[in-house]
Amino acid sequence: MSPLFDCDDPAQLLAGMRQARQAISRGELVVMPTDTVYGVAADAFNPDAVAGLLAAKGRGRQSPPPVLVAGRAMMQALVSEVPEPVERLVDAFWPGGLTIVLPAQPSLSWDLGDTHGTVAVRMPDHHLALELLEETGPLAVSSANLTGKAAAIAAGDAQAMLGDSVAVYLDAGFSRTGVSSTIVDATSLVGTAEPIVRVLREGAIDRERLRTVLGDLLEPDPTLEPDSTGDDG
Repeated sequence: MSPLFDCDDPAQLLAGMRQARQAISRGELVVMPTDTVYGVAADAFNPDAVAGLLAAKGRGRQSPPPVLVAGRAMMQALVSEVPEPVERLVDAFWPGGLTIVLPAQPSLSWDLGDTHGTVAVRMPDHHLALELLEETGPLAVSSANLTGKAAAIAAGDAQAMLGDSVAVYLDAGFSRTGVSSTIVDATSLVGTAEPIVRVLREGAIDRERLRTVLGDLLEPDPTLEPDSTGDDG
C-alpha cells in the first residue's frame, strides 16, 4: 500500500516531502493538501504523468487538469500574457481559491490534454503545497477523488478512492475550506475586441468579490443556480 505521511509529525513530514519530490521526479502521482480540497499532483511537463493523473481519476483528455504555481513569476512563465485585470485578480485573491484560465505560452513543451491552447493556473494558500511547488516547479493538480465522487477534504478519503495509483499521500489534516476553487476564464482579455471574464465554476471566491475587482469586465450574474459538483481543486 502506498505510504501516508502525517505532516504534523516533523519526522514524517521530512520523509513525506522527500518521497513526494522523488515521486514527482519519477513521473508518479502525489496527493497533497491545499487550502481548498486535497489535490492529486503530477509533473506538469511529463505527459505520461499527466495521463496517469487523468486515468487515476477516471477522466479523459477532454478534462485537462489545472496547474498549481508557487507565485506570479511561475505563472508568467506558463502563460502568453498577464492582462492588467488578471494582475488585479492575482493581487486580490492569490494565494487562494481562484483558478484563472489564460492562453498558454506557445513555446512550452507539455501536454495537459485538450486545452485548446489555454492553461488554468492557481497559487494555493497552503505552506506545504507552496514548499513542494518551489522544489518541483509547476504541478498539474486535480481534486483527489474519482470523477463523480465528492472532492476529498482529508488524505484518508483520497487514499480510499485512489489507492495505489498514487505513490505518496501527504496528510495535513482536514482541508481549511473544503470548497473547491472558483474558476474564471480570462482568455478574452488577451487580443480580443470584447474583453470579458466568465465564471466557469463558482467556488471559494464568490461573484460579488470578483466584481469588486473586475467591475463590468465580469460577465452578468446568471439567473440559474450554480453548479456545485466540486471537481478540481
